[in-house]
Amino acid sequence: MTILENWQKWTSFLGQNVMQAESSGMPKKMIKTAAVQIGEYLATNVDPKNEQERVLSDLWGVASEDEKHALANCVIKLVQNKHVQ
Repeated sequence: MTILENWQKWTSFLGQNVMQAESSGMPKKMIKTAAVQIGEYLATNVDPKNEQERVLSDLWGVASEDEKHALANCVIKLVQNKHVQ
């Protein structure tokens, strides 16, 4: 099973990497930009492996550029909150 096949593992992985980026001093703006780039890559190159990823992919597909940034920021907040708990 790959990390993308399990939503909990995926969000945990993302949370750990966001926390690592922040602790190494990466600016929040750069993290947000990277999140949009990752979202674009996943939407273009990776078939969603579960229902949650399918919803994100469908939303990404209809989102404007501003909405993609908002979605990426929401995912960052989601994984940060899950990582802290």
